[in-house]
Amino acid sequence: MDSTKTYTVDEARKKLEHYCAYQERCHKEVRQKLRDMRMIPEAIDVIMVRLIQENFLNEERFAKAFVSGKFRIKKWGKNRLRRELKFRDISKFSIDAALNEIDLDDYYNTLDALVQKRMAQVKEPNVYKKKKKVADYLLYRGWESALVYEKLNDFFG
Repeated sequence: MDSTKTYTVDEARKKLEHYCAYQERCHKEVRQKLRDMRMIPEAIDVIMVRLIQENFLNEERFAKAFVSGKFRIKKWGKNRLRRELKFRDISKFSIDAALNEIDLDDYYNTLDALVQKRMAQVKEPNVYKKKKKVADYLLYRGWESALVYEKLNDFFG
């Protein structure tokens, strides 16, 4: 983006409508984009309100799309999803609504598959070290520790 270009409120709004229509965005991202375009705070507020009113920006819709995508593609657990959404200043209400959309059977089946896949990948003869490595991997991805250890205990008997 050309840092010397200036935009009218209308030009900036149109640009941001396209930006939001392309994929779901959070308020924080859009606000930053407007700052990068060197818009003044008053103009940013006007544009933000308009984007929300015209449904280009919707926090709950963003949260649901984010959770669905990151869970399906990156196989993140609920702790990681919650942390990433908080980092984007998403409200607790929207975070909870998005996490409640995850089907529990899918959630447990995904954890099962991850445990099995990781167990096969970790080449460690010591059972305790292997268990720790697999647990660390899953905890880093945001899976709840109680679930992780319960799964690993099932696996190791």
